[in-house]
Amino acid sequence: MKNYRNMVTELTLEEKASLCSGLDFWHLKGIERLNVPSIMMTDGPHGMKKQRPDANDHLGVFDSVPAICFPSAAGMASSWNREMLFEVGEALGEECVSEQVSVLLGPGVNIKRSPLCGRNFEYFSEDPFLASQLATEQVKGMQTHPIGASLKHFAVNNQEERRMTVDAQVDERTLREIYLAAFEGVVKEAQPATVMSSYNRVNGEYAAESERLLTTILRDEWGFKGAVVSDWGAVNYRVAALKAGLELDMPSNNGYSDTLIVSAVKNGELDEAVVDQAAERVLRLIEMTAPQTNPAQYNKEAHHKLARRVASESMILLKNDAGMLPLQKTENIVVLGELAEKPRYQGSGSSKINPTKIESLLDEMHKSAPDALIKYAAGYDMASDDLSETLIEEAITTAEKADKIILFVGLPDRFESEGYDRHHLRLPDNQLALIERITAIHENVIVLLSNGAPVEMPWEKDVQAIFEVYLGGQAMGGALSDLLYGDVNPSAKLAETFPIKLEDTPAYFNFPGENDVVTYNEGIFVGYRYYDMKAMNTLYPFGHGLSYTEFTYEKMTLSKKNITDKEMVDVEITVRNTGAVAGKEIVQLYVADVKSTVKRPLKELKGFEKIMLDPGEEKTITITLNNRSFSYYDTAIQDWHIESGEFEILVGRSSAQIELKETLTVNSTVLLPLKINRNTTIGDIMLDPRTSEIAKKHFNQSELASNIAKMDFTAETLELGPAMLKNMPLRGLINFSQGYFTEEKLATFLNQLNQV
Repeated sequence: MKNYRNMVTELTLEEKASLCSGLDFWHLKGIERLNVPSIMMTDGPHGMKKQRPDANDHLGVFDSVPAICFPSAAGMASSWNREMLFEVGEALGEECVSEQVSVLLGPGVNIKRSPLCGRNFEYFSEDPFLASQLATEQVKGMQTHPIGASLKHFAVNNQEERRMTVDAQVDERTLREIYLAAFEGVVKEAQPATVMSSYNRVNGEYAAESERLLTTILRDEWGFKGAVVSDWGAVNYRVAALKAGLELDMPSNNGYSDTLIVSAVKNGELDEAVVDQAAERVLRLIEMTAPQTNPAQYNKEAHHKLARRVASESMILLKNDAGMLPLQKTENIVVLGELAEKPRYQGSGSSKINPTKIESLLDEMHKSAPDALIKYAAGYDMASDDLSETLIEEAITTAEKADKIILFVGLPDRFESEGYDRHHLRLPDNQLALIERITAIHENVIVLLSNGAPVEMPWEKDVQAIFEVYLGGQAMGGALSDLLYGDVNPSAKLAETFPIKLEDTPAYFNFPGENDVVTYNEGIFVGYRYYDMKAMNTLYPFGHGLSYTEFTYEKMTLSKKNITDKEMVDVEITVRNTGAVAGKEIVQLYVADVKSTVKRPLKELKGFEKIMLDPGEEKTITITLNNRSFSYYDTAIQDWHIESGEFEILVGRSSAQIELKETLTVNSTVLLPLKINRNTTIGDIMLDPRTSEIAKKHFNQSELASNIAKMDFTAETLELGPAMLKNMPLRGLINFSQGYFTEEKLATFLNQLNQV
């Protein structure tokens, strides 16, 4: 292909406009006379969903090319395994190349604001740092091949209810720290070929028409080099979206949006240079991802084995009382639940994959333990919520003489999917009834959960073991069998908090909004940040997950105990496997600002490593913290800022189980700008080192004010006098300085303070 920058000059206005929208539902337009090929996009993000060429189903939902269905993002995030996400990305890229697909739509890094969001199974985490780290590796892996990733859905897309019109009202600090941070990390570290704009509005403006989001932040601040593509049907006004920085309007609208662009240029509404720039970016995308002629085919069996390994690292052992697991291969096991025979291995909606094959738990358990007596009864009908007494009685009869009972329950597609949100966190009524009846007659019950997001567990204390399986992909059955029998040691940990009940969740009062507006009143306190601040009990905390072995956290060492905000610090952490079997532990590092003038979470995840340890083995890992690890977003300076002071470095096995703690002092080299006026408080100027000395000189000239100069406003608790003075506006000095401060002297004082 010719150089894309030079090629723009060879195109007519109509040809340039044509590059900015789809040829059909999945393809971009090419320019035949210049040998510019048409490239294909397909849905992802946990598998390639390529529509068959002869399919009547233009969405590709029911008639797509067979491909490997990996676990959904909710599960893969629970692996906390960067290297494995890179492998998944490589495999997805290889499959795309083999099918001449140029862009795979994924991964999705939207934050799990509420467990009710119907699409949460496609997203990684409630924590932006974890989501960013894992998605970065997936994108890097995908783009080792000549295909492009499409990071989605940008931005603040956290619900399905009215997703095409709802206005997400979110303050700037929350936007930056929570809802943009994952996108920022992936863009800066991995440069995805495309970013997909979301359907919704953000603070009154459609994301697809937001110059601030698509150009000022995405390109100017973060350095994004690729093309912005709309979510399918997300463009409101095409010319406005193009001006804002959206290059590709998908899917095809039979050239209608192209005519709008051409007309806008001809009538002077749109500068043709904007069209040139968009066309150039699309040409660059085509050049980067042009399909190969006769590409090599990928090894389906090898990719299936990878999917099984990924699934086994993505399933969380939440509970394991009395060593109920692993199972012995000679035990008499009864498996109850239709999901054991007919697995729900993926979510519903645009990400639905046509798998190359499917493993069921029952089949795989028979393979893992061929000599064991394994009986099965359905217990419930997955297609209905209605209780069947016949199915329950059959399950009870089957379970009577079992050594242990496995109850496989979960959510059906009708409970959670793209396109609609959940209304509660309960399991179907017939499954709850089955759990209640079985736990009443048997002590050794193991529950397996197949779902895309948290569920309430009123039965949690009545069972001995729980595995959160999530939506484990086509190899889910084999991976789960491996874990149950101990052929693989569980190593996953929750990437989201499991609340006790829906009413406990941070967005409970503000989800999904009303009158086409949803307000993010919980601010930065999402997920564990909220539960920490409220000192609220949870069902299972963020970062929780058990193993068949035991790990001890031996020590932590900081490379420095006192740094400036321009320095980095290395944290060395030593962990030992004190159990009897080899296993992987996820070491989590949180940072806490000990004393801040702004409201901050009690702690935030800023580092993690997954390490493999043999029995008795000890390893020391290093996690490096940089200035972003200690920062908050300051809206006054519109940038990230660190306050000088002490920070705690907390290391543990979950957000609720901290094992090691050290203290670090960070000295900021940047002071926030002063904006002092007559209503600035005395406390504000006395607590700022730049103004306190000037204030003391003035105060010493008045008997009452001289007492102010001697007060310690940094004390944790203040007596009545200092407390009142701390919050007194400077104008109050006129009334209380016994005549020393006049309006003229106050004006002079304010002028001196503002010159610092």
